[in-house]
Amino acid sequence: MDETRRPLRIPPQMRSYAEKHDLSQLAQDLVSNLLIDQPDDPISYLINLLQGSSLDIPRVMVIGPPAVGKYTLCKRLSAELRAVHVTTESLLQGHSEDLPSELLVQMVQQRLKKVDCLTKGWVLQGIPKTRLQALSLQQAGILPKHLVMLEAPDDVLQERNQGRMVDPQTKDVYHQIFIWPSDDTIAQRLQKGRSLTNKHLSEELQRYSCEVTGLRSAYQHVLKVISGDQPHSDVYQQALAFVQTRHRSRPHRILLLGPPGSGKSLQARQLAEKHSMVDVSCGQLLRSVAADGSTLGEDIQLYLDDGLPVPDSVVLQVLEERLSQEDCSSRGWVLHGFPNNLLQARSLQESHHEPNRVFFLEATDEVCQERITLRATDPVSGQRFHAVSNPAPSAEFHSRLQTRPEDSREAVMRRLREYRELSGALKSVYPDAAHVDADPQPWTVFEALLSRLTTN
Repeated sequence: MDETRRPLRIPPQMRSYAEKHDLSQLAQDLVSNLLIDQPDDPISYLINLLQGSSLDIPRVMVIGPPAVGKYTLCKRLSAELRAVHVTTESLLQGHSEDLPSELLVQMVQQRLKKVDCLTKGWVLQGIPKTRLQALSLQQAGILPKHLVMLEAPDDVLQERNQGRMVDPQTKDVYHQIFIWPSDDTIAQRLQKGRSLTNKHLSEELQRYSCEVTGLRSAYQHVLKVISGDQPHSDVYQQALAFVQTRHRSRPHRILLLGPPGSGKSLQARQLAEKHSMVDVSCGQLLRSVAADGSTLGEDIQLYLDDGLPVPDSVVLQVLEERLSQEDCSSRGWVLHGFPNNLLQARSLQESHHEPNRVFFLEATDEVCQERITLRATDPVSGQRFHAVSNPAPSAEFHSRLQTRPEDSREAVMRRLREYRELSGALKSVYPDAAHVDADPQPWTVFEALLSRLTTN
């Protein structure tokens, strides 16, 4: 390839520094604020922005159908985040809710530009209600960092609509069945809240159902859908966890650790397919280099032929070269098969190719033994298959599969003992790693990994 057209390869130490200080998100926030506010003096504006704390202020929208619990959730979130709770009622101030989108956006824009919202952040309740309003808000530069969409079945919303109670002093909303105050003093002063007629509620729910797909599409990159048909405390905890996360555009660099038979290879392949990452199997990588005819490959082949472990320095050299390639840098990677001990883990840390997510797949010895004894390997590609969870694609393909000597019961028991002895040291290197139960079926384990991966 012409060197002038070759993709830029950023040195790993530069990437590590950028991720450590979250420079990509910082630059995105600065440019976004600059384009939205369009100050007369951009340089002074950016300096003030960097010196202040306004980059970290919350910008949250909470939307959903009538009676789903938006007000109660917004009030608790704004109190916890110390942000301004902006309600539809406070914006309209006596105007009809059927305002033209342009006028509604103007009202929202004026409110969110007041000093309290600029310095504390905001939690906007019930807006937008339509895709048109969403697009108008986006064009006006009103962009949430997080959008919570509450949903619940229509029959639940009908029931909630009929039992609403309001505290006349605090304006807090309660319910005769779902949310009742523990304080008797508050309970005694509650008054029946405003509720929609069944016909009006049905019309509103129908109108909302026509808009929900467009709203999801407009905010898909900052969206969290939460079921409102559960205890309010659960709704609040899920919403709070979401709005306290920061969206980062950095590629995943995942390290899977666990005993032999815990399913690292299978989970790595599925994660790589799901997130378009590069599946980096240390064992397959070494075999690939050994087969390429290079001097390094010939050295590696000697160790493989003798059944000896390849020296750590050689393994690390091969890994560093692979992880530095453009596809790994741009798309991210999921590594398994290395490190296996404390020294290897520390060497990986010093290589500027540190993972940003580490998962320990925790599986019992009994499960690991059962999985490995049903496992066979393709001698050509090195790919592993399992009689139950990952069978060979055809009978002809199955006929050439082989059971490796290291998969015998005695060898597996020895490898499991070695892992248990070394795992404590590995866990000390990665104290923030997530631990996932790998005993269930592979799909259940995969769902658990995805859930952990998307919460951070």
